[in-house]
Amino acid sequence: QLQLVESGGGSVQPGGSLRLSCAASGFSLEHHAIGWFRQAPGKEREGVSCISTNAGITYYADSVKGRFTISRDNAKNTWYLQMNSLKPEDTAVYYCAADVVGDVCVASEYDYWGQGTQVTVSS
Repeated sequence: QLQLVESGGGSVQPGGSLRLSCAASGFSLEHHAIGWFRQAPGKEREGVSCISTNAGITYYADSVKGRFTISRDNAKNTWYLQMNSLKPEDTAVYYCAADVVGDVCVASEYDYWGQGTQVTVSS
């Protein structure tokens, strides 16, 4: 059974950092596209950062470029989102996701999802 379990969310002041983790079971991370998405209240779920399967292309939303870093550890079947210089507008529920294809960092392109973890940036 394919399962994604997230951890690492929480509350932080502006300028602070958090690292999200997503542990996968039931499939090999090495052969799937992986991504991080977020959804703020009243907004659509948006792609934050993804790594595609075929070309290994890494995508970052413009709003997080230079501040967030996606990485993965195939041996641990886990991927991460390091978030630095956090801003109040980064507040959202963050979801990890995986897909066999996942050529674009769009929520509708991903089939497997974690449960979500809340990130709150506030002074």
